[in-house]
Amino acid sequence: MNIRRTRTDVIFDVVNYALLVGVIIITLYPILYVAFASFSDPGRIQSWRGLLFAPLGFTITAYETVFRNPFILTGYRNTLFYVILGTAINMFMTTLGAYALSRQNVLWRRPLSLLIVFTLFFSGGLIPQFLLVAKTLNMIDNPLAVILPGAINTFNLLILRTAFEGVPPALEEAARMDGANDWSILFNVIIPLSLPALAVVTLFYAVGHWNAFFSALIYFRNVDLYPLQLILRQILISNDTQNMTAGTSAGDVESVAATIKYAIIMVATIPILLIYPFLQRFFVKGVLVGGVKE
Repeated sequence: MNIRRTRTDVIFDVVNYALLVGVIIITLYPILYVAFASFSDPGRIQSWRGLLFAPLGFTITAYETVFRNPFILTGYRNTLFYVILGTAINMFMTTLGAYALSRQNVLWRRPLSLLIVFTLFFSGGLIPQFLLVAKTLNMIDNPLAVILPGAINTFNLLILRTAFEGVPPALEEAARMDGANDWSILFNVIIPLSLPALAVVTLFYAVGHWNAFFSALIYFRNVDLYPLQLILRQILISNDTQNMTAGTSAGDVESVAATIKYAIIMVATIPILLIYPFLQRFFVKGVLVGGVKE
């Protein structure tokens, strides 16, 4: 069946595609600029003004300098540890909480849900949290200080709860008739049917841990525990590149430091950019499943 397209439909499509292309250019070009600048000759990129569509004299000196910095490698190691352990704890705790809140026979289910939603709008603030973690729990310079306080994110909990509620109750009833308990139902029935939502929440948690630096900033005194983003902050904001520009002539320090900063941004960004395409196919479906109750 052929549907006749009117002139208005064609105009709408042209405008729509033009806007989408514009959004792609606006969001993609800054990443490409940083990538091109990181591979450029330090002297030429320092004096360059305007748009950049290719490296100015291809060189990987900036990346060699970055990976020779022991703090970068330590930050990578720490960040990977926080991402893996933190995301595992997040998913375990959030999945258990979402399963409990999604069951209709749970005592005080609605008041508990309202209390949890309340935390989306109001919190104790930074000072009470710091006193709890630093003084009561004595977790200064403890890696768990950046993991346990945010073990459950309310927004992600609500997404999973709604996704779990979408699983047909008949499947749970059939499993119970076969002798399954709540653990078996959760891991053998609910989770396999909610993989898109779980993938999305996992991505949210992993990206959150990868980009986090503020908790480490207030709870860590030992530089060996710093995540990559905190080291990146020191280099970019505090302009601390002296240890990576040693041996460079005084006139070239500023230009070399600029390319090093571009290279560090790419080093900190590429892992997430590589992971996202593998989870993209779950992303839209997972958000819709977790955001709309059937």
